[in-house]
Amino acid sequence: MRCNHKCRVWFDSSNTGQRCSNNTTTIMNEPMSSPEETKLRTLLREARPSAELPPRFQENVWRRIERADESATFASRASWLDALAAWILRPQLAFALAAVLVLAGLVLGWNSGERSARSEAQARYLSAVAPNTLH
Repeated sequence: MRCNHKCRVWFDSSNTGQRCSNNTTTIMNEPMSSPEETKLRTLLREARPSAELPPRFQENVWRRIERADESATFASRASWLDALAAWILRPQLAFALAAVLVLAGLVLGWNSGERSARSEAQARYLSAVAPNTLH
Protein backbone atom coordinates (compact mmCIF):
# COMPACT_ATOMS: atom_id res chain seq x y z
CA MET A 1 0.00 0.00 0.00
CA ARG A 2 1.30 3.47 -0.81
CA CYS A 3 0.47 6.92 0.53
CA ASN A 4 0.02 10.20 -1.36
CA HIS A 5 3.79 10.68 -1.25
CA LYS A 6 4.33 7.34 -3.05
CA CYS A 7 6.55 5.98 -0.35
CA ARG A 8 6.50 2.69 1.50
CA VAL A 9 3.73 2.42 4.11
CA TRP A 10 3.63 0.57 7.41
CA PHE A 11 1.22 0.47 10.36
CA ASP A 12 1.98 2.61 13.34
CA SER A 13 2.05 1.07 16.82
CA SER A 14 -1.63 1.76 17.60
CA ASN A 15 -2.85 0.17 14.34
CA THR A 16 -5.20 3.10 13.82
CA GLY A 17 -3.44 4.74 10.95
CA GLN A 18 -0.54 4.52 8.58
CA ARG A 19 2.76 6.27 8.76
CA CYS A 20 4.87 7.03 5.73
CA SER A 21 8.50 8.03 5.46
CA ASN A 22 7.51 11.73 5.42
CA ASN A 23 6.26 11.22 8.98
CA THR A 24 2.65 12.02 8.06
CA THR A 25 -0.15 9.89 9.39
CA THR A 26 -3.24 9.06 7.37
CA ILE A 27 -6.36 7.56 8.90
CA MET A 28 -7.33 4.13 7.57
CA ASN A 29 -11.01 5.01 6.97
CA GLU A 30 -10.25 8.34 5.34
CA PRO A 31 -10.21 7.98 1.55
CA MET A 32 -7.22 9.30 -0.33
CA SER A 33 -8.43 12.16 -2.49
CA SER A 34 -6.85 13.78 -5.45
CA PRO A 35 -7.50 17.37 -6.55
CA GLU A 36 -9.92 16.10 -9.21
CA GLU A 37 -11.91 14.20 -6.59
CA THR A 38 -12.05 17.29 -4.40
CA LYS A 39 -13.32 19.39 -7.30
CA LEU A 40 -15.92 16.74 -8.11
CA ARG A 41 -17.14 16.64 -4.51
CA THR A 42 -17.53 20.42 -4.34
CA LEU A 43 -19.31 20.42 -7.71
CA LEU A 44 -21.73 17.72 -6.50
CA ARG A 45 -22.39 19.61 -3.27
CA GLU A 46 -23.17 22.78 -5.20
CA ALA A 47 -25.38 20.93 -7.68
CA ARG A 48 -27.76 19.64 -5.01
CA PRO A 49 -31.08 21.36 -5.42
CA SER A 50 -32.31 23.20 -2.37
CA ALA A 51 -36.03 22.60 -2.06
CA GLU A 52 -38.24 25.55 -1.33
CA LEU A 53 -40.53 24.88 1.61
CA PRO A 54 -44.24 25.37 1.00
CA PRO A 55 -45.95 28.32 2.67
CA ARG A 56 -46.75 27.87 6.40
CA PHE A 57 -44.72 24.66 6.44
CA GLN A 58 -43.50 25.00 10.01
CA GLU A 59 -46.97 25.85 11.28
CA ASN A 60 -48.40 22.76 9.58
CA VAL A 61 -45.67 20.59 11.08
CA TRP A 62 -46.46 21.80 14.60
CA ARG A 63 -50.17 21.26 13.99
CA ARG A 64 -49.49 17.65 12.95
CA ILE A 65 -47.32 17.11 16.03
CA GLU A 66 -50.10 18.42 18.29
CA ARG A 67 -52.64 16.08 16.64
CA ALA A 68 -50.27 13.16 17.11
CA ASP A 69 -49.88 14.06 20.79
CA GLU A 70 -53.67 14.20 21.23
CA SER A 71 -54.16 10.82 19.58
CA ALA A 72 -51.33 9.37 21.67
CA THR A 73 -53.09 10.60 24.83
CA PHE A 74 -56.33 8.95 23.72
CA ALA A 75 -54.45 5.79 22.80
CA SER A 76 -52.77 5.71 26.22
CA ARG A 77 -56.20 5.89 27.89
CA ALA A 78 -57.42 2.96 25.83
CA SER A 79 -54.17 1.08 26.19
CA TRP A 80 -54.53 0.64 29.97
CA LEU A 81 -57.70 -1.37 29.30
CA ASP A 82 -55.86 -3.49 26.74
CA ALA A 83 -53.00 -3.99 29.19
CA LEU A 84 -55.43 -5.05 31.93
CA ALA A 85 -57.17 -7.49 29.58
CA ALA A 86 -53.83 -8.93 28.48
CA TRP A 87 -52.76 -9.28 32.11
CA ILE A 88 -55.99 -11.04 33.11
CA LEU A 89 -55.99 -13.34 30.09
CA ARG A 90 -52.58 -14.80 30.85
CA PRO A 91 -53.03 -18.57 31.29
CA GLN A 92 -51.77 -18.76 34.88
CA LEU A 93 -53.86 -15.83 36.03
CA ALA A 94 -56.92 -16.99 34.09
CA PHE A 95 -56.70 -20.42 35.74
CA ALA A 96 -56.27 -18.88 39.19
CA LEU A 97 -59.19 -16.52 38.59
CA ALA A 98 -61.40 -19.41 37.42
CA ALA A 99 -60.44 -21.41 40.54
CA VAL A 100 -61.28 -18.47 42.81
CA LEU A 101 -64.64 -17.99 41.09
CA VAL A 102 -65.50 -21.69 41.44
CA LEU A 103 -64.52 -21.60 45.10
CA ALA A 104 -66.58 -18.43 45.67
CA GLY A 105 -69.56 -20.12 43.97
CA LEU A 106 -69.20 -23.17 46.22
CA VAL A 107 -69.05 -21.01 49.37
CA LEU A 108 -72.04 -18.89 48.34
CA GLY A 109 -74.03 -21.97 47.32
CA TRP A 110 -73.24 -23.69 50.62
CA ASN A 111 -74.28 -20.57 52.56
CA SER A 112 -77.51 -20.18 50.56
CA GLY A 113 -78.37 -23.86 50.97
CA GLU A 114 -77.73 -23.68 54.69
CA ARG A 115 -80.05 -20.67 55.08
CA SER A 116 -82.68 -22.37 52.98
CA ALA A 117 -82.41 -25.57 55.01
CA ARG A 118 -82.62 -23.63 58.29
CA SER A 119 -85.70 -21.71 57.10
CA GLU A 120 -87.35 -24.95 55.98
CA ALA A 121 -86.52 -26.64 59.29
CA GLN A 122 -88.07 -23.74 61.22
CA ALA A 123 -91.21 -23.92 59.09
CA ARG A 124 -91.53 -27.70 59.74
CA TYR A 125 -91.00 -27.19 63.47
CA LEU A 126 -93.69 -24.51 63.65
CA SER A 127 -96.13 -26.63 61.67
CA ALA A 128 -95.46 -29.56 64.02
CA VAL A 129 -95.96 -27.47 67.19
CA ALA A 130 -98.88 -25.34 66.03
CA PRO A 131 -100.20 -26.81 62.81
CA ASN A 132 -103.17 -24.49 62.05
CA THR A 133 -102.26 -21.12 63.57
CA LEU A 134 -99.84 -19.69 60.98
CA HIS A 135 -101.59 -20.58 57.69
